Amino acid sequence: VQLQASGGGSVQAGGSLRLSCVASGKIFSFDTLGWYRQPPGKQRELVTTISSSSGIRYADSVKGRFTISRDYSKNTVYLQMNSLKPEDTGVYSCNADTRNGAYWGQGTLVTVSS
Repeated sequence: VQLQASGGGSVQAGGSLRLSCVASGKIFSFDTLGWYRQPPGKQRELVTTISSSSGIRYADSVKGRFTISRDYSKNTVYLQMNSLKPEDTGVYSCNADTRNGAYWGQGTLVTVSS
């Protein structure tokens, strides 16, 4: 499984960004796709995940501002980020949690300035 993420960038607080992650290889609808982020100087943390079996999960810090969606036909997961805050700054990585193991894409940097 390979994951290709795109869509990071720099934005001012209150702005929006949309991340995309295309998964190639054996991905099933019940596999979990998700986004994690690593803020500067901190550990990686869960942002949100989605699967047909488990539904959608959000970190409390992004509820109501971020929306994850998934196009099962294209094996693509999207992260719409609205009302961005400086504390959302970090490297965002796409993750696939499958029966064969966990896979990570390259990170994409999101920078939110105040």
